[in-house]
Amino acid sequence: MAGVELMAAPWAREVEAVEKELDTSVEEGLEDGEAEARLEKFGKNELPKEEGSSFWELVLEQFDDPLVKILLVAAVVSALIAMYEAYEAGKALTLESLVESGVILLILILNAIVGVYQESNAEASLEALKAMQAATARVRRGGNWTPNLPAEDLVPGDVIELNVGDCVPADCRVAELKTTTLRAEQSALTGESVSVSKSEDKIDKEDCEIQSKSNMLFSGTMLANGHAICIVTGTGMSTEMGKIQEQLQAAAAERAEEKTPLKQKLEEFSDMLQWVISLICVLVWLINYHMFIDLENMSIDFKAAIYYFQIAVALAVAAIPEGLPTVITMCLALGTRKMAARNSIVRKLPAVETLGCTTVICSDKTGTLTTNMMSVRRVIVVGAGGKGTDEVAVSGATYNPLDGEAQLSNAGGAALEKLALVASVCNSSSVELVKGTWKHVGAPTEAALTVLVEKLLGSNGKASPSVAKGQLPVNESLKASAEAVATLEFTRDRKSMSVIVNSGKTRQSANELLVKGAPETLLERCSHVLTNDGKRVEMSAAIKKEMQERIAEMAGKALRTLGFAMKSELGALSDYNGTHHSAAAQLRDPANFAKIETDLTFVGLVGMQDPPRAEVRSSMEACRNAGIRVMVITGDNRITAEAVCREISVFGEDEDLTDKSFVGHDFSKLPVENQRELLAKNANTGMVFSRAEPAFKQHIVKLLKEQGNVVAMTGDGVNDAPALKLADIGVAMGIAGTEVAREASDMILADDNFSTIVASVQEGRSIYDNMRAFIRYMISSNIGEVFSIFFVAALGLPEGMVPIQLLWVNLVTDGPPATALGFNPSDPDIMTKPPRDKSEPLISTWVMARYIIVGLYVGIATVGVFVTWYMHGVGSEPFLGLIDLSKDGHTSVDFHHLSNWEKCDPDTNLFHLDDGTHKFSANSWTAGGLTYDVSGCDYFGEVGKKKASTLSLSVLVTIEMFNALNAISEDGSLFAPGTHPFVNPYLLLAMASSFALHFMILYVPSLAPMFDVVPLSSEEWALVILYSAPVVLIDEVLKLVGRIMNASALRRRRARIEASKKEQ
Repeated sequence: MAGVELMAAPWAREVEAVEKELDTSVEEGLEDGEAEARLEKFGKNELPKEEGSSFWELVLEQFDDPLVKILLVAAVVSALIAMYEAYEAGKALTLESLVESGVILLILILNAIVGVYQESNAEASLEALKAMQAATARVRRGGNWTPNLPAEDLVPGDVIELNVGDCVPADCRVAELKTTTLRAEQSALTGESVSVSKSEDKIDKEDCEIQSKSNMLFSGTMLANGHAICIVTGTGMSTEMGKIQEQLQAAAAERAEEKTPLKQKLEEFSDMLQWVISLICVLVWLINYHMFIDLENMSIDFKAAIYYFQIAVALAVAAIPEGLPTVITMCLALGTRKMAARNSIVRKLPAVETLGCTTVICSDKTGTLTTNMMSVRRVIVVGAGGKGTDEVAVSGATYNPLDGEAQLSNAGGAALEKLALVASVCNSSSVELVKGTWKHVGAPTEAALTVLVEKLLGSNGKASPSVAKGQLPVNESLKASAEAVATLEFTRDRKSMSVIVNSGKTRQSANELLVKGAPETLLERCSHVLTNDGKRVEMSAAIKKEMQERIAEMAGKALRTLGFAMKSELGALSDYNGTHHSAAAQLRDPANFAKIETDLTFVGLVGMQDPPRAEVRSSMEACRNAGIRVMVITGDNRITAEAVCREISVFGEDEDLTDKSFVGHDFSKLPVENQRELLAKNANTGMVFSRAEPAFKQHIVKLLKEQGNVVAMTGDGVNDAPALKLADIGVAMGIAGTEVAREASDMILADDNFSTIVASVQEGRSIYDNMRAFIRYMISSNIGEVFSIFFVAALGLPEGMVPIQLLWVNLVTDGPPATALGFNPSDPDIMTKPPRDKSEPLISTWVMARYIIVGLYVGIATVGVFVTWYMHGVGSEPFLGLIDLSKDGHTSVDFHHLSNWEKCDPDTNLFHLDDGTHKFSANSWTAGGLTYDVSGCDYFGEVGKKKASTLSLSVLVTIEMFNALNAISEDGSLFAPGTHPFVNPYLLLAMASSFALHFMILYVPSLAPMFDVVPLSSEEWALVILYSAPVVLIDEVLKLVGRIMNASALRRRRARIEASKKEQ
């Protein structure tokens, strides 16, 4: 009979219809053979694990990047050239000759390791989802109960038994209640803040949200109380949990195809860089092709060709900011530390930057905008003589009785005292002090009543100081004075529960019934009212009407109302003292409870809610100022959601919520185009969606992203995981959040507080600004290096800087200042600016033009100092009449010889110039106490040019330090109060460390040969400073132009706004 299919909408069928369609029975269950056949058909009751990418697939992915490919080619070419040169010279290949290619490969390997490590973290959220499934179940097979059947072997049609505390093993239809009430804790699945009542009654609507399926229990949820027999209707991926896993996998796949705004910008930059490098390499070859290709004789000079290969490698190394990935990672890591100090735990580094361009925050209500702690806000009793009402406002938003007070207008009253007695004794929950924090034990609503009692009967509306020690003196006193002898459990038909208490010290006085429940039904069962002056008067129509108006008023403000009543005349139960009493039979049948709870005396009302966090209102204002809109998406009902949104200023107090507030199910029924129009219509205002299901949250995130928004989504339940995964920034709750939600998120709020998100957005914006600062800084360095190499090739000069030197600058000396720029303080007005556009380029056209100008000067300075050294040797005048460079004994060479150095034959030391051939000789020169022997054409070779090359490298490093200071602000002057060097002392320290590293390779004898550098004298350092310092002046002029352009743009924007106002 395994021909049965999964049942559609079992909640909308009677139990008998469910039994018939699934071919099972509550009395017998399935036969073992049938269960095996269904297991074969439907599969195991488990959530399957998805296979991830293999290790080698992850490794290969790390090399699928334009910059990485260029570097890889550069490394291979560098190694081939080293091998060719060793072969030509008849020498063995040494490690020193492979340093350049080795360093490049090391960079690539390190990047690959980091990438594989980050991506090999499997989808832990799916594993956490699996962990929520029950391990075993009590199942009826063939009429007999199997107590511990593995839950994975359950099949549709199985009959299972569930008790309080059990984890529901599969989706199932409640078939038979074994207790008067059955409640399930399904907040993780639906977002409902309290446990929900379940029954076996069918639901009239087939198409309804999960919250309305009151006869269904869902896999992974927990039974809060009660005992029931159920029929399994869905297993594995057919359960609500399975649907969430499907959504989670789909969201993960969709998110994997997307790129963070920063990654998009970097890839665009990489693509541009790839073309620029290719263009420059081709240009260099075109300019110098005559140096290695003889078109007349159709021959190639391989030695010259190899030299220009080396130029190409140097260009690739110079143009690529090899240290950029490392510095970005360090900056983001620094951002995570700053955020951790503000209670934001960042799980994925790119999330730090993405926060900066967030345009929409989709927030859950419970626990994020509210405290997730039920608190009584109002108490209402009938006034003296039955006239009017006495009302007590109650403050405090936590379970700490010392938080807030009951604002009593007088000394209280008899009705308030009796209400406190009922609230304390007719209560099975409490609060307790755990490691300095007050937490609820039991139902949150009853815990809130416990806190109310301490305030209501405390001193002047305040709890006793002994509460600080974890004591509850008022509750303890009340419970000691009125001992509960019987409990009449809550039932759905009467919507109340009560206790019979005896308050006599010798147990000789008559019992009393204390009742609490839904105030509407209690009022109908009350014949009298206890007034606040202690009189018992008849329940008049006027009093009842006033109480009903107060109930409606509180409900309209999203306060959950509870009524309290009492009864002194209990008849046969007036002396009830236990199960052996003659009247005990009345209490065994719940059908008698409604009769017992008649002719009651009404005591009063309380209104409670999960109160908004105090700081959320100001955070909403901050979001508005920052151009971020807030959407509240909650599983709670519409009235509650709207009231909370008004209270926290998502909406104004009297704002019309037409087209701004929707029940999720109703919004989903609208055509998708209409949905998009509504979201676009409210682009500058908040919205609220109530009774939202998991798929709905995901749908909203998807629509918002399609409209170009950067979406942050908060959540704490399993139901939130797919939307958290799909959002640009998934934000999970650290305290109340489920493991599934935390694993699916990008960021976790340690304090579950919405205000922390706003603070994180501010930090994200600051980090992005700082990141732009160091990216500008590093790119200006690379542009300068490219111009330097280009000028060398274009002018036909000896190679000024070798790739290993450029790698040292890009990776080491540039690194500390770039990282220190991440410590720049944020602008004071950072949260008054609108979010930046995702399409905004990382580097604007003007900024790029600026750094091309600066780079052009870097090229001129590095080549200029190189040429200056060669032209100002022995016998020449001091440079500018100030700096004598001839003290090291090197030979002066004019520019004509220097730019035609390749025409000097190293075998004969003859210079073959157009104006004739002549012998060339050069002097040995000194540096750092060492003498470097050169005699002829080798003066332009590896040894001869070391001093000139060192000067070029030192000018480059020094200019980069000045550029780091220039990068403190994009347009602010280096000499202005808010942008001077001392606003970031870390940058000054980083510059000192970079200089120290540079001095190390210059003045440590064992390191200098590795980098082809020599020590410099004081005169030579003076030359370096002379060539480097003008970059500050050049950038100051460019910044001034930038400020003028920005001021002009601001004036035009203001003029447009004024013109628009006049037109209106």
